[in-house]
Amino acid sequence: MEPFVGKVALVTGGGSGIGRATSLAFAKKGAKVVIAGRTREKIVETQEMIKNLGGEAIAVQADVSAEEQVREMIQTTIDQFGRINFACNAAGIGGKLAPTADVTEEDFDRTLAINLKGVWLCMKYQIRQMLKQGSGAIVNISSINGLDGTPNAAIYSASKSGVVSLTKSAALEYAKSNIRINAICPGAVHTPMLEQVFNITGVTPSQYESKIPMNRIGDPNDIAHSVTWLCSDETSYITGHIMVIDGGVSAG
Repeated sequence: MEPFVGKVALVTGGGSGIGRATSLAFAKKGAKVVIAGRTREKIVETQEMIKNLGGEAIAVQADVSAEEQVREMIQTTIDQFGRINFACNAAGIGGKLAPTADVTEEDFDRTLAINLKGVWLCMKYQIRQMLKQGSGAIVNISSINGLDGTPNAAIYSASKSGVVSLTKSAALEYAKSNIRINAICPGAVHTPMLEQVFNITGVTPSQYESKIPMNRIGDPNDIAHSVTWLCSDETSYITGHIMVIDGGVSAG
């Protein structure tokens, strides 16, 4: 069964990690996929992966922190496929690891621009299109760092906390318009961003895993499958929900 046949999914950050896995997950369920990202080579790679699966996809280069590029991304999607049924806003950066007093204004602005402003801009234009259609589902990718304080990553944590509040507020605003908006807070997941953390801090994967109750680092597919589930009819009564997927870390 391909439950999303005839549906259109837009995924930002689709060139790697959670965004790529989510793009593939939508395609495997029959959706046409718009893969958005800053690096053209990476999003085209994802597009080719979907084509090799027999799916249909387009790659759209866009910086989510730039409003005009977001507007064009949405317009390209409509010009190509006519609608947006599902959106996953997965584009994000880790920012520089540093104590709060050592963070530069440039680092602060860049992290907030992509991780928080970018999600808001994408939602702004996704919601406008979904209002025209009369329905839609959006899943934003936050982080467990957005639920607690994180030493040396205060700005990243603040940006992801903002995504949580943004998601809940928008969910309340558009619940009566048949638009569902939820967020996922992943824990440690095998992505290029996590590899950067290992390289910078010197922490090894095994050391990381020892702090996770399930004793493993997550796979991008662990998140992708939950994104598609939250977009499905099986979750038609779920909106404003913040789903934690962290192998049990936050349970302690």
